[in-house]
Amino acid sequence: MKPHTIEEIQELEAWFKSVTLPETLQIDKATCTPNLPKTVESLFEQAYICYDNPKMQGCILLLKRIKTILEK
Repeated sequence: MKPHTIEEIQELEAWFKSVTLPETLQIDKATCTPNLPKTVESLFEQAYICYDNPKMQGCILLLKRIKTILEK
């Protein structure tokens, strides 16, 4: 997996800031967040630290999965 750029993280963050997040979200069968805004905030904190490390992309993948769910 290739690392992400800071610009990609900023674009993703801009998208999240442009939408109203629900309070909770069932992300998948095994993953539910009771406080989605706080979860997204925490994931972005991680993303800005780890964006260029190919072994630490989980937070970014989770943000993209959340975005996909919210776009439906």
